[in-house]
Amino acid sequence: MTQAAADAAITVERIGRDAATLRALATLRMTVFRSWPYLYDGSLDYEAAYLDEFLRDQAAVLIVARLGDIPVGMATASPMAGQSDAVTAPFLAAGLDPATFFYFGESVLLPQFRGLGIGHRFFDLREAAARAAGATGATFAAVERDPDHPARPHDVRDLAPFWERRGYRADPRLMMTLRWKERGAPQESDHRMRFWRKSLAEG
Repeated sequence: MTQAAADAAITVERIGRDAATLRALATLRMTVFRSWPYLYDGSLDYEAAYLDEFLRDQAAVLIVARLGDIPVGMATASPMAGQSDAVTAPFLAAGLDPATFFYFGESVLLPQFRGLGIGHRFFDLREAAARAAGATGATFAAVERDPDHPARPHDVRDLAPFWERRGYRADPRLMMTLRWKERGAPQESDHRMRFWRKSLAEG
């Protein structure tokens, strides 16, 4: 799909949080996260419950990219102060106030729609929501993988340059560990997540 076709056919907007929408987006999230680098093997019920919990704060936002009526991507953001201890503890330990940050939960997009500017639009809308809520910083966490991991695709795209162009920087002080079950694994395991953050005063 060309950029012109994407602009004509794909809508990116903030939407409501009804149960049917959350389940559709839970399916999308599971589909994208099964691939590298997350290799996630989740369940629909867990995903729908996660989204409902993440979006409970009135300032939280749910952004969806659609091709017609079909969701092809989604992004979420919510005030960091309402997140779990696993998310907020590294910031407190580093002397950073979680109440000043907006936490970007995920940005997922089906492969055939990447490279069309949708990722930038997801960030634009989430940063606008963060500023509207009075946040002075935005942050997200990305999984860290061994460069020699056997499941790493040979042609994988490194997203770090994209994030850096958006003004985000990896903070060596800010790490957390989350557990999930990988494809083919018998049980959940720990995964290291690195936080990237940006001052919203920088634009």
